[in-house]
Amino acid sequence: MSADTKWAKVACYLDDLYTASAGLERMFPGRKFTLDGHLVGSIGEVVAAYMFGLDLNPASTQGHDAKTSDSRDVEIKLTQGTHVAIRYEPQHLIVLHRPKGGRMRVVFNGPGVVAWRAADKMRKNGQRPISLKKLSKLAEDVPECDRLPEKRKPPI
Repeated sequence: MSADTKWAKVACYLDDLYTASAGLERMFPGRKFTLDGHLVGSIGEVVAAYMFGLDLNPASTQGHDAKTSDSRDVEIKLTQGTHVAIRYEPQHLIVLHRPKGGRMRVVFNGPGVVAWRAADKMRKNGQRPISLKKLSKLAEDVPECDRLPEKRKPPI
C-alpha cells in the first residue's frame, strides 16, 4: 500500500458517501441505503493494508483478503454498524469500525479461531455474525504476540 495515499481525500469521499446515503434515506422513508458489500469491504482492505503493512490478495479471493510479510493469511472486515459476519474460520482476523463521520478504530486483531468459536450459528446465507461488542471483549484477552503489529495509525 502506497504511503503517499492522500488519506484526507479518502475521508472526504467516505463522508460524501455517508451524506448521499442519509439523503436517499430522507427522500425515501422506510428504505435503507446502507454502505456495505464490496464498497465497504474494499475500503477496509486498503486501510488495513496501510496500517499493518499487508499485501492484498486479488479482489474477491475466497477466505482471506491479505497476507502478512511472513505469509500468514488475514481476513479483514470493516463496518459502520454493530456486527460483522464471517464465512470461514480465518487464520488471522482484523475487524475495523468507522462510524459515520468518525475515525476508524481497530476492534479486533488476533487469531481467527477466537472469533470463529464465539460467532453465532451459521445463517442461511452461509455467514456467522458476531457483534463488535463481543469482538472487543475477546480482543482484551488476545496476547500482544498474537496481534499483527500496527505500523501506522488509522489514516481516516
